[in-house]
Amino acid sequence: MSARNIIGSLGKLVKLHKSFNQLAVRKTAILKANDTEAITALLISEQKHIKAINKTDKERQRAVEEFLATNGTAGQPEQQLGRAVLLLNQQVDHLLKLQKQEIERDIQEINKKKKSSNKYTNPYESLSVDGMFYDKRY
Repeated sequence: MSARNIIGSLGKLVKLHKSFNQLAVRKTAILKANDTEAITALLISEQKHIKAINKTDKERQRAVEEFLATNGTAGQPEQQLGRAVLLLNQQVDHLLKLQKQEIERDIQEINKKKKSSNKYTNPYESLSVDGMFYDKRY
């Protein structure tokens, strides 16, 4: 199926809608004139237009589906599945970022505790020696 079929269906739909719009304009004039026989004939004509519009629209839908199928583009179920996968992927990325931040906070806390415990086990390790002599005997 080519895009010409789709364009042809769209052209038919435009013509049908214009014709249907003209019927609506005529309907207004007939209602003002209060002509019941003309209204009945016009309603039958409107019903025929509606059926033709629905039929042409279904043809257009089939043409679009065939065009997408022949061109390898995903159909509607695959598109919905793809959207769902993208949404889930975004949620997973967000959760992974939160987990990463939590792990980084835990690592920082562990490093602080490690430094703190090192200060208790060896309190003079971090002292700077700036020319003073420290006697370890006392």
